[in-house]
Amino acid sequence: MTKQPTRLPPLADTPPHTLTAEEVARKLRVDVQQGLSEHAVRHRQTEWGPNIVISEEESTWFKILIGQIANAMVLVLLIGMIVSFAIESWIEGGVVAAVVIINIGVGFIQEYSAEKTMASLRSLASPTARVIRGSSTKVIPSVQIVPGDIVLLVTGDIIPADLRLIEAMNCEADESMLTGEAVPVAKNAEVCFSSDKEKDEVGVGDRINMAYSSSCVTRGRSKGIVVAAGMDTEIGKIAQSLMASSSRVRQPKVNKHGKVTHRAKARAGALTITDNIGYFLGVNKGSPLQRKLSQMAVLLFGIAVVFAIVVMAANDFNGTREVVLYAVATGLCIIPASLVVVLTITMAMGAKSMVKENVIVRRLDSLEALGAVTDVCSDKTGTLTQGRMITRMSWIPAEGTIQISEADEAFNPTIGKLTFHPMSAQDVVAATSTESDTHPLFMYPGQHPPTPPKLITEEIADPHEWAKRSPAVPLLLNCAALCNLASVFQEKEDPSELTDEDEKPGNLTGQYAATGDPTEIAIQVFTHRFHWGKPTLTNGGTKWLEVYEYPFDSTLKRMAVIMQSPNGKDRKVFMKGAVEMVLDSCSTVLVKSTETPDGVQVSQLDEAWNEKITANMDAMASKGLRCLALATKDWHESEVLDEDYKEELEQPVNGNGVHEENGGNGEIGIIAEESSEDNQPPRKAVERGLTFLGLVGIYDPPRPESAPSVAQFQKASILTHMLTGDHPGTATAIAKEVGIVPSNWQLLAKDVFDSMVMTATQFDKLSDQEIDDLPELPLVIARCAPHTKVRMIEALHRRGKFAAMTGDGVNDSPSLKRADVGIAMGTGSDVAKGASDIVLTDDNFASILSAVASGRTTFDNIKKFVLHLLSQNVAQAIVLLVGLAFKDSTDLSIFPLSPVEILWVIMITSSLPAMGLGMEPPAPDVMSRPPHNVKVGIFTLEVFIDMIVYGIIMAALCLGSFAVVMFGFGNGNLGDGTCNESLDEICREVFRARCTTFVCMTWFSLLLAWEIISFRRSFFRMHHKSPYPYTQWMRDVWANPVLFWSVVFGFVTVFPIIYIPVINDRVFKHASISWEWGVVFITCFLFMGSVEAWKFAKRFYFRRKDHRLGIRRSLTLEDQRYVPKLSV
Repeated sequence: MTKQPTRLPPLADTPPHTLTAEEVARKLRVDVQQGLSEHAVRHRQTEWGPNIVISEEESTWFKILIGQIANAMVLVLLIGMIVSFAIESWIEGGVVAAVVIINIGVGFIQEYSAEKTMASLRSLASPTARVIRGSSTKVIPSVQIVPGDIVLLVTGDIIPADLRLIEAMNCEADESMLTGEAVPVAKNAEVCFSSDKEKDEVGVGDRINMAYSSSCVTRGRSKGIVVAAGMDTEIGKIAQSLMASSSRVRQPKVNKHGKVTHRAKARAGALTITDNIGYFLGVNKGSPLQRKLSQMAVLLFGIAVVFAIVVMAANDFNGTREVVLYAVATGLCIIPASLVVVLTITMAMGAKSMVKENVIVRRLDSLEALGAVTDVCSDKTGTLTQGRMITRMSWIPAEGTIQISEADEAFNPTIGKLTFHPMSAQDVVAATSTESDTHPLFMYPGQHPPTPPKLITEEIADPHEWAKRSPAVPLLLNCAALCNLASVFQEKEDPSELTDEDEKPGNLTGQYAATGDPTEIAIQVFTHRFHWGKPTLTNGGTKWLEVYEYPFDSTLKRMAVIMQSPNGKDRKVFMKGAVEMVLDSCSTVLVKSTETPDGVQVSQLDEAWNEKITANMDAMASKGLRCLALATKDWHESEVLDEDYKEELEQPVNGNGVHEENGGNGEIGIIAEESSEDNQPPRKAVERGLTFLGLVGIYDPPRPESAPSVAQFQKASILTHMLTGDHPGTATAIAKEVGIVPSNWQLLAKDVFDSMVMTATQFDKLSDQEIDDLPELPLVIARCAPHTKVRMIEALHRRGKFAAMTGDGVNDSPSLKRADVGIAMGTGSDVAKGASDIVLTDDNFASILSAVASGRTTFDNIKKFVLHLLSQNVAQAIVLLVGLAFKDSTDLSIFPLSPVEILWVIMITSSLPAMGLGMEPPAPDVMSRPPHNVKVGIFTLEVFIDMIVYGIIMAALCLGSFAVVMFGFGNGNLGDGTCNESLDEICREVFRARCTTFVCMTWFSLLLAWEIISFRRSFFRMHHKSPYPYTQWMRDVWANPVLFWSVVFGFVTVFPIIYIPVINDRVFKHASISWEWGVVFITCFLFMGSVEAWKFAKRFYFRRKDHRLGIRRSLTLEDQRYVPKLSV
């Protein structure tokens, strides 16, 4: 149970919104600069407990225990126990009671442990908070927050507790979860509601000096003191009231006359009863798979009752002890009592094992869903690519093209070769490209590239001096360095590792490091190559000062800053971003000129220049470079118009409560500290009338494992779609490199060719019907916006696809929620993680492959143990129902299996191998077959038919063994009414025949566990190309030690049950056997042969079916074997 606070909440006597920040800090005994010490944190954690809002659905040990009892399968056992005791069958009743206790106990322990495992996994993906503790900034799990902590917030953060704000820089928060208001609330830390009237009248939504738990920061940054945590927060108080008032009681509906009729009351009462019964039995709670199995349990409960009635009817409803006991045994035989326990263990183990693959499962439902995924929609940067970007090319219209080569270290500006080409980037690319490089991107099928220009090259020996030769290069470098939030620096030696003989601490190690977004780091490293980096420009004599900042977002796809020049008088605007978005803000371009002294001039940005810039961008993108544009202008306050302020106030808010021009988290993803000045100019005024300076081309190499992963997805009939904010050319080049787009895509039909790669603008212009009419949905969508992802998911759903979507930003949460499987990046925002089903801790596309493979494996294993358990139940039911025909001289049915034997097979023989089947490793073809149908689930037609066939085979052989012993080699005397109870001389043959049947049923069940490792392939030839053709089956058996030892245990334990006196004849109601072992061995061989024959027939059928459909499959599957860890 979660630890509760031991006394009243902090500041319970004085609401914090009525105090100044200084007064709050003083009352909570914390320094806002240094934060709490570790000693103070430990003391407050002991005093207040964890920062957790308890849900009514939180699993406690008591709820788990009740859940184990409230199960239709356990209820059948309880009924059997009560009936056995009622008819004074003490041994059977005692055994059933022991089984009930063991089943509930094991189930409770396993589910409690599984719940703890899932809680620990959820904690790995839980929101984190940035706090100041001990004079340093730390990132901690939100659950560790205590009152008095100093919390730092930026855009996209989930507020971890109730805060009294200390600072608020252009900060807005979405408090709709708390107040219901969709418009974000602007925060002001300086406000204090101290008057008596304000104390009473200011509601939660109007307390702009507070930030409340579970709200989302949609803009800006802030700092605050934790004044309430856990259940003491405003959201915690709501949770407490919900828990106090929550009820599963249906309220009667009011009719159109405003009255509640007796019929409405009766209907509400009936629905309340059925709801609570369903909740008690688990049919309307838990994951879809758990609900299906609970519904199956209720169905089996009904079947068990029917079977018991059939037994009574076959014996003329004779209420004797023997008949009732037979009815109880028949009812018990259909119940797979260990099914729920094994399912819980399997799913928990599956979720736990996925952590090793860098995948955190947040919802167990996703384990079933992962195996059904047909389409994966993935981002490019950092997921398919390495995220370690290097600037490879820069085109400056007023100068030429700069190329960087031989640069292998992303952060080191001293490594690499710089060359200059006095020509456009388009000409440089054309001069260095082959026909195969240029053909798909620049020409329609059948066309040929023009003769490439001659490449003119000049090596840059001294980059800093070279940059000074023209004003165009310094302008571009100023813009690249200053409109940039990244830092590049040399690391220093750790003073703690130096000896007395070393030089003074602080020596540079020669190793370069960087902080910030990879895109911005690449641009900052580019400026450092010319010794023109941000530190050079903002330190020393030439000191540029930042005045205002307009952060990057995923809608505008650009950022801008206003900088004050070193002379202290002039101000300049610098902008960078997506090329087309920057061009929208430009009216002029800096070009070469022979008429000016410095060789450059500002020219009008007309249509011709637009086309030239776009052509150069396309050329750079064709080499897989991500292009960003740079622009600048002089800033004067007079440029601001009245309508600019009006438009700023009327600026729309998107679906996440984020101002479309000021919030969010996009490809660049760095949230800047915005100016705290109230007179910040409107963004629209700042971002118009700029001068275009040039392009930078950044290369983000694909991850080595991306191409093999995409290929493996294709083998698994899963399509990969790339949804990226990059230029279409860049996205297409990378998509071709990793195999998303086929290399010969230009040879496809024109309508398919046109739909394969699209921009978000093209895709969003299409109506839903036009999208549905496309021959194929796009494999690449470039310049993708958040709402484009949602439309893509909806388009996939309309085509009956089951889609997974990746995302990391605040604006990605709608698409993550809409997707069948939402996949958040570990480095993404808390909002995205909260909306997701799984989280990738390494942001690696290959981890999605591992997740899908693990999901398919878990689903396969669930099918295996469900088939194993139900086949055995079918077999026992057939044996006992057909066994009704075995009647003694008193016309009483003799059961071929006793009640205790049935319970032993159900609980011991079956449950342990079933657990082993739940831990089976991936099948060889797990990623070489189509996804399963999520609507059908585990109960496919093949599983259903296999269950019946295997049940009939087992039952027929068991009944045959009983008949052979009883009537073939025995005297056929079934006794005179006592052979269901006691062993005497007349019943010895019956007891021996029953023992033979029990051993056959037990061993068949164990052998079946090995046979259904593969539903179709022979147990003896699972790997056709194995170098050990005659012993490979032994290796396959040993591949799963849990299953191996479970089967061995089942084989061995029959011997003490058969030969230990009292246990054999008094408890299990059978006698020792001798020559009957021959019957057991023969029937086991017949069983294996029958199962192998059935699997051969299935293979033959499916091969013929594939042949008719024109499908060609590998006979060996060796070339399709899935390797979880892709080696490069």
